Amino acid sequence: MAEGSDTTLTAEQTAEPAPTGLVAGLKSFAAGHGGAKAVIEYVGKRGARIVLVGSDGVWGDQFAEDTVTAREACAQAGVTVENAWERELMDQMRPSNDLWRSMARRTMSR
Repeated sequence: MAEGSDTTLTAEQTAEPAPTGLVAGLKSFAAGHGGAKAVIEYVGKRGARIVLVGSDGVWGDQFAEDTVTAREACAQAGVTVENAWERELMDQMRPSNDLWRSMARRTMSR
């Protein structure tokens, strides 16, 4: 008997072209902030959230149908995708004063 298997199962995910509006939004953000890096977060039925961090520290987000579409859109836009929230990337983020004020108004509910 042979050890192992002679067939290999692979998950084939065909990447269809990402929506042009999503790619354009990513390109626009990167161009306006001296480049950008992205972290893709799966958010259940809603799809995937692409959190963008510009070289200048400004951040924003976009939503895609799923993580495959999000990765394809980032690739088409020339935005580097990070695998996780690394310390260097988080240190680069600079929340605006408006964001701090809006977070201060929120109350935690139990």
